[in-house]
Amino acid sequence: MPMGHTATAQAGSGGLTATEHRLANGLRVVLSEDHLTPVAAVCLWYDVGSRHEVKGRTGLAHLFEHLMFQGSAQVKGNGHFELVQGAGGSLNGTTSFERTNYFETMPAHQLELALWLEADRMGSLLAALDEESMENQRDVVKNERRQRYDNVPYGTAFEKLTALAYPEGHPYHHTPIGSMADLDAATLEDARAFFRTYYAPNNAVLSVVGDIDPEQTLAWIEKYFGSIPGHDGKPAPRDGSLPEIIGEQLREVVEEDVPARALMAAYRLPEDGTRACDAADLALTVLGGGESSRLYNRLVRRDRTAVAAGFGLLRLAGAPSLGWLDVKTSGDVEVPVIEAAIDEELARFAEEGPTGEEMERAQAQLEREWLDRLGTVAGRADELCRYAVLFGDPQLALTAVQRVLEVTAEEVQEVAKARLRPDNRAVLVYEPVADENADENADATDDADTAGETAAAAGDENEEAAK
Repeated sequence: MPMGHTATAQAGSGGLTATEHRLANGLRVVLSEDHLTPVAAVCLWYDVGSRHEVKGRTGLAHLFEHLMFQGSAQVKGNGHFELVQGAGGSLNGTTSFERTNYFETMPAHQLELALWLEADRMGSLLAALDEESMENQRDVVKNERRQRYDNVPYGTAFEKLTALAYPEGHPYHHTPIGSMADLDAATLEDARAFFRTYYAPNNAVLSVVGDIDPEQTLAWIEKYFGSIPGHDGKPAPRDGSLPEIIGEQLREVVEEDVPARALMAAYRLPEDGTRACDAADLALTVLGGGESSRLYNRLVRRDRTAVAAGFGLLRLAGAPSLGWLDVKTSGDVEVPVIEAAIDEELARFAEEGPTGEEMERAQAQLEREWLDRLGTVAGRADELCRYAVLFGDPQLALTAVQRVLEVTAEEVQEVAKARLRPDNRAVLVYEPVADENADENADATDDADTAGETAAAAGDENEEAAK
């Protein structure tokens, strides 16, 4: 049977608790009881993402995420979706730079079904993986790339900025979606080797949160996962460390059929899991986190030179995080006008720091976002997995809010002064070309703005949803 311990509520945890256990095969298990509603969330994080990929095989982690929904030994074809949704649950999977996760939210009495399904995939996917399913999901991922990157306004911005911010050969230089050429080059044997290497219980964390009986839940986990063998052949991810400052302004101009000029930039910021990263999050929230932020007030409300302005944090644990700036211009306003105003605001912030009112508002905003995540069984299950996989301690998820509230205005000013500088950013400038389909694109600006602001504010990762 699994070994573990019971945790008591920690200071700053809001009364939330989690218990940790480990099976003999290495699977880490985190349980958190919440009897408010009769539902349970199952979340499984595998410690593999695009940073583990090698040149010529980008996109393999994301492709494999899709393959995990194509059947296993006991569940054929689309059966995973059919069984979960037929039981009244919901499910999906995502891939980021640093992990791949799978999750279900079920009526509490259907928890055993979700655990069995995840164990069947972990233990027996290779029995169902064949050329037909490989080709099917390769086409799905390529079509996803067309729909979300190649054929939408500003769709390749994240990919281009990432390639600028992280040098050639860096494990974060490419995004999880991968290139068309590499997707075409992936073979069935590549996929099988990927599964054998990374999809093992000792490379995963399983969290279950909600209206559960911990003893019964552990018994089910041992029953379904306990016999799956571990695997010790996983290579360590390549070193993602970089100097704190880029040292110059990297710049690319993109001429595309987009609704408006745009200025996007990525600033190199402290790694996730550090107090400096929390300070950076607060700085970006003051500067560009919503309609009360400095940049929104300056560019959209006062100067009226932009229709949208957002600044958010993409948190990364294995490499410098990125401060993501996204501004869409208004009318015929030129990008240099926008850029000058941004640099003026950043310099003023570095010199003066946030006001007391701004600190209070930013901390309240981040606190609300954290509590929103921890307040749902699915969100808490995901955060427990995240802190277990990336930082080795799921309990840190329960005190994250307190750590944000402890950051001082001086620390926020310090990180802004050190990092939010012109010589520490990669810049992407979009210049519209002649639009032959003006009517079709008339409403595209709002959608693009929303997408840009969401990517900046959400921050955690660039997620690719399973189809």
